[in-house]
Amino acid sequence: MNKELRRKKRYQAEKRFQLYGIIAISLALFFVGLLVFKVFSDGTSAFSRTMIKLDVTFDANKLGITNVNDKDEVDNADYYTLIYEEFIKSYPFSNREEEKQIIKLLSPDYEFEAKNYFLKNKDQLNKTVTLLLTASDDFDQLHKGNFPRDIPEDRRRLSNYQLKIYDQFLKDGKVEKIFNNYLFSKGDSRDPELAGFGGAILGSLFTILICLLISFPIALAAAVYLEEFAPKNKLTDLIEININNLAAVPSIVFGLLGLGILLNVFELPRSTPLVGGIALSLMTLPRIIIPARASLKAVPPSIREGALAMGASKVQTVFHHVVPLAMPGTLSGTIIGLAQALGETAPLLLIGMVAFVVELPGSPMDPSASLPVQVYLWSESAERGFVEKTSATIMMLLGFLIVMNSLAVYARQKFEKKWN
Repeated sequence: MNKELRRKKRYQAEKRFQLYGIIAISLALFFVGLLVFKVFSDGTSAFSRTMIKLDVTFDANKLGITNVNDKDEVDNADYYTLIYEEFIKSYPFSNREEEKQIIKLLSPDYEFEAKNYFLKNKDQLNKTVTLLLTASDDFDQLHKGNFPRDIPEDRRRLSNYQLKIYDQFLKDGKVEKIFNNYLFSKGDSRDPELAGFGGAILGSLFTILICLLISFPIALAAAVYLEEFAPKNKLTDLIEININNLAAVPSIVFGLLGLGILLNVFELPRSTPLVGGIALSLMTLPRIIIPARASLKAVPPSIREGALAMGASKVQTVFHHVVPLAMPGTLSGTIIGLAQALGETAPLLLIGMVAFVVELPGSPMDPSASLPVQVYLWSESAERGFVEKTSATIMMLLGFLIVMNSLAVYARQKFEKKWN
């Protein structure tokens, strides 16, 4: 084989290698695009809510209100019967079963929606107004096009009678879609049309805040000591090996640690962001220590030598010169570590953050869920409304992760020093 033939073969091998790389990247982008398309196509509809218009007269006699300024009377008024009687008049029925089917088209929350409206508009007493009431999940999915109508009635959640009511409401202009503010302002619910991830967002924010407050200062102190002050001996070598090993430990192990120590020994409150944040901070520590040490090591020795030559002590050199210059890389590693902690589910499941929590948490001591746990909970629910809620929660989680990783890239590019 002559030299020209060997060179030609090398060039061909290089071209094949480039082709394999392009194919691998294309496949990766294709599957990522497929995943994003699936999530967005399923989750976009969750950001809208189907409402039914109903003309209601806030009759003082039916409500039992004699003085509109009496808070007890207004709070305890019979809004349930008022809305029930008005709504069943919206379509003719011939028996009790059809009456039940009519009222099932409304969300169970209609009583409270009417009450909240009247509390804000007490001047509407004895007047007729048009209320927008949340439709049931089945009605909502039908209006969004996610509900099949062409299958036998015994396999549908909506009867033929209810489909006729929907068609009549649609013809009369009584059905409309609005922005789903419940999605951001409410916690979990058994009814998909009333469920929201507001509680999960607050729970995740509290958890990540606790994780940051614990892990960042400890990790930075550990990195500074190991890189700048610790003697090089077998003990520090053992510590470094263990830190590297801890970064590879499955996250569920830290959940077991939280369950066994934080809950059983220290008896901290279960299902709270406080415990979740502490467990995640233990997992995040090695993931911050490693990039922090790398950032400290990347600072040129001339910086240290110059500071020491000017009379600065070792501590002054480290904290006044080395640490500030290493901070961009440290912050970048911290944000990426927190982003990884934000998406963790296994440790939170073990410490009880998988509980069904309706109320929004007011502090890290209140029970709550988190975004990845909320995805886990809703993915197990059979109702079609929870499918779009699950995808919408994944969209929010992806949004948070993209923002945090973008901040990490920005911090590094904005503040990093370039050494010649």
